[in-house]
Amino acid sequence: MRRFPVVSTVAASAALAALLTAPANASPAVPAVPPTPPGVGEARQHLAALTVAAEGSMDGYSRAKFPHWITISGQCNTRETALKRDGEEVETDAKCAAISGRWTSPYDGATWTRASDLDIDHMVPLAQAWRSGASAWTTARRKQFANDLKSSQLWTVTDNVNQAKGDKDPGQWKPPLTSFYCMYARSWIDVKWRYDLSADGAEKAALLSMLDRC
Repeated sequence: MRRFPVVSTVAASAALAALLTAPANASPAVPAVPPTPPGVGEARQHLAALTVAAEGSMDGYSRAKFPHWITISGQCNTRETALKRDGEEVETDAKCAAISGRWTSPYDGATWTRASDLDIDHMVPLAQAWRSGASAWTTARRKQFANDLKSSQLWTVTDNVNQAKGDKDPGQWKPPLTSFYCMYARSWIDVKWRYDLSADGAEKAALLSMLDRC
């Protein structure tokens, strides 16, 4: 059953753009978003450069072939690092688990105060990547992809929304907030371009349509 956010937000984009001012025992002030993807012009160029091909099969796929979450620093793994990066006033325990904070999900604009209500979404899902070329990668490459904090691959979002997305591409699923379409398309394209993954025809058409909202 879908849970309702404990706090609503009027402008998710404004919350995401703000810099955080955290207390001494919280995470340091950082932008509440993943690294920014290229602008719309460059995104269109990168989209045009993607190989257009039908998706491959799921033969041999396993999430275990994309090792995550890995240790990033001390006792903090990828998920915990993303939660601290994307939240406000995030406090953690001795094992780096977030025990309090405030997070705004860019996909639906909902705001949460419990980390258990959040997923760290792979912008390009692991199974989608598998069908788009990652089946031929080494495990080390898939590990890098699944834990990539240096691109716009990982997003802190409402768990139910992430589960609705599953492994679907933009031709099959889009975030509830239409105001996020531009950023979503730019991020998706950037990840596929960085990792030389293919896109099918419907996916490419959907991405072009989303870029038109920029």
